[in-house]
Amino acid sequence: MRHLTACFLTTTLLAGPAFAQALEKDELKLGFIKLTDMAPLAVAYEKGYFLDEGLFVTLEAQANWKVLLDGVIGGQLDGAHMLAGQPLAATIGYGTEAHIITPFSMDLNGNGITVSNDVWQAMKPHVATGEDGKPQHPIGAEALGPVVAEFKQAGKPFNMGMVFPVSTHNYELRYWLAAGGLNPGFYTPGDTSGQIGADVLLSVTPPPQMPATMEAGTIDGYSVGEPWNQQAVVKGIGVPVVTDYEIWKNNPEKVFGITDAFAEEYPNTTVALTKALIRAAIWLDENDNANREEAVEMLARPEYVGADRDVIAASMTGTFEYEKGDVREVPDFNVFFRYNATYPYYSDAVWYLTQMRRWGQIAQPRDDAWFDSTARSVYRPDIYLKAARLLVDEGLAQEGDFPWDSDGYKEPTPAADIIDGIAYDGRTPNAYIDSLPIGLKSNEVAGG
Repeated sequence: MRHLTACFLTTTLLAGPAFAQALEKDELKLGFIKLTDMAPLAVAYEKGYFLDEGLFVTLEAQANWKVLLDGVIGGQLDGAHMLAGQPLAATIGYGTEAHIITPFSMDLNGNGITVSNDVWQAMKPHVATGEDGKPQHPIGAEALGPVVAEFKQAGKPFNMGMVFPVSTHNYELRYWLAAGGLNPGFYTPGDTSGQIGADVLLSVTPPPQMPATMEAGTIDGYSVGEPWNQQAVVKGIGVPVVTDYEIWKNNPEKVFGITDAFAEEYPNTTVALTKALIRAAIWLDENDNANREEAVEMLARPEYVGADRDVIAASMTGTFEYEKGDVREVPDFNVFFRYNATYPYYSDAVWYLTQMRRWGQIAQPRDDAWFDSTARSVYRPDIYLKAARLLVDEGLAQEGDFPWDSDGYKEPTPAADIIDGIAYDGRTPNAYIDSLPIGLKSNEVAGG
């Protein structure tokens, strides 16, 4: 675990007393989970961007997503690398209730779905191949359907792991399964297992434990962020069959979360934090990812991700390995700044809310205005743009790199960019929910 206290005296002059006077709180503890997409936090620390803002930061790895969220809510952590669904779920009272906001979206893409070697061998006859004999991607869950049917005929459940009930990984896995005709199950107020009516049983497994849990046979596959898909390849225990980039091109991923009370009490500190994180994201993507090798070296350290350097590099440097030796160019597998990745779009928040509604975590019908107002209460582009303006004025960012005139909604994602061929428009969430063939419809009640 890394602490800044040892360098406090040597960096005070660099930070400057003017920063300290402007900040309401300058000593902060931030949490993260050991995944490559925590990179903006590591970079902001290692490159001195927090210090440039007068912030003395301690970064602490957390045991799991629940511990992390509880730490932010309870004040043991001032902020954290979070699943995008966590601030939304907490704010609407699904699980722990607390008003969490995000002024900064941490990345796009970065996840995959991996299956065990045995499952992959059973899937392969149902996967099309190219002229080179290699599997054609994206691989839909249609190829998994016959395998699940075989399990069912043998009286065995087909189990898959995901990292948390309101995680991107849960919703991406569900989306992929449903796009291939498999029901991933429903939640109701009286049954939060998420397995009601399921063809595939999904359960929570912490990210670093995914490969070992699958190797032990407890789960048959999983949905997780890097480096834990590539770890399965390196260990020879599984095959990533699809990336989230293939499920939904340039989909939103993690966010940086703080309590609304923190932002209200420490507004200057919140802006300073956001500035440092934006600078880190710029560094990660600038010059066509020229800094990624250095970032990989950082992340490989035990205090950050702690995985083998080559395992992290396998996805962070523009490639992705499926079967051993099947390495493909995927330059946008990890995106930290380009495509306005760091801007907290309301439409991203609305997508997560539609998936909560689709699978019953939001049990009752909600009108379109509710989706919009909930997104606005959690995602805070106003804070983000304040930080961005200061960076531009200081010569640390380019004017043209930020969507100053955005209303907070992206243009609709075209059908061609989503694996089931169904377009997504965040401005019409209920129409989108009704367009999805498997899942609750906009007028249905979970468990009703």
